[in-house]
Amino acid sequence: MPSGDLTDLPAFLAVADTLNFRAAASRLGITPSALSHQMRHLEERLGVRLLHRTTRSVSLTDAGMRLLEQLRPAMDQITGALENLKEERQRPSGNLRISALHITALAVIAPVWKRYLSTYPDVHLEVSVGNAPVDIVAKGFDAGLGVHAQAAADMIAVRVAGPMQIAVVGAPTYFALHEAPRTPDDLAAHNCVQTRRPADGTMFEWPFEFKGASRQIKVEGRVTVNNPGLAIRAAVDGLGIAYTLEALAEPFLRSGQLVRVLQEWSPVFEGFYIYYPGHRQVPAALRALIDMIRSTSESARGRMFANPFVPD
Repeated sequence: MPSGDLTDLPAFLAVADTLNFRAAASRLGITPSALSHQMRHLEERLGVRLLHRTTRSVSLTDAGMRLLEQLRPAMDQITGALENLKEERQRPSGNLRISALHITALAVIAPVWKRYLSTYPDVHLEVSVGNAPVDIVAKGFDAGLGVHAQAAADMIAVRVAGPMQIAVVGAPTYFALHEAPRTPDDLAAHNCVQTRRPADGTMFEWPFEFKGASRQIKVEGRVTVNNPGLAIRAAVDGLGIAYTLEALAEPFLRSGQLVRVLQEWSPVFEGFYIYYPGHRQVPAALRALIDMIRSTSESARGRMFANPFVPD
């Protein structure tokens, strides 16, 4: 069937419903003369008369009645399918796949996912956590979660957490045996939980700031990890001092399992972003997640954080 026939079918249905060209034209947002011309061309293409028309009335021919009987269920099905798509666009549902680094998943998604899934029961959330950024388009993810630099130039990046302060922490049992450091230089006398960079395997040097001056300290210690949850776990177990985000350490600081040191030297981190391809319609499930994360305060995220010990 020529494509023009398909575009004329809704017009035929409008005329069949109203049996009035003026009313049908008003429903379609066109003039009665344009609608009459459209119906005449449809009949010419089909080679059959569909309507009886006089200056006073409109009625369906036998052929028009048969077409209406077969067309109506199909058009209702098409309309229903389009309405379902519209509802899905407006109502969060379906699969939502997020790629995140360990630390971003712990600090941003884990604190809200229980409330998110309770609020939107039709969403299936998949969080793929790794040690390095991935190509979210090539891997089929709806969005990535990380620092702004991870977002490609043609992607939309939305800040969802930050700025976030760094926390240098240790267990009370550790500081019962070791004097707490007063400056970053004092860390040379301490066991520090080292973190190996996943990208190149080098050790992460701890950045510090004080009165506008920045410096990086190369620390030493007997424990090395590549997971922020394990770094906190090592500190809680008294194995040394850990360098982490305040949002991750806050529950353990509140419970007394960790003690904070060097706070006046702790820098502020830029925070995290959700990024996604700019040429796509934003899925309702992703839009709802972004809104929920952004509306959640830092203190609320700390209260909701439960268990940072996520394995690789």
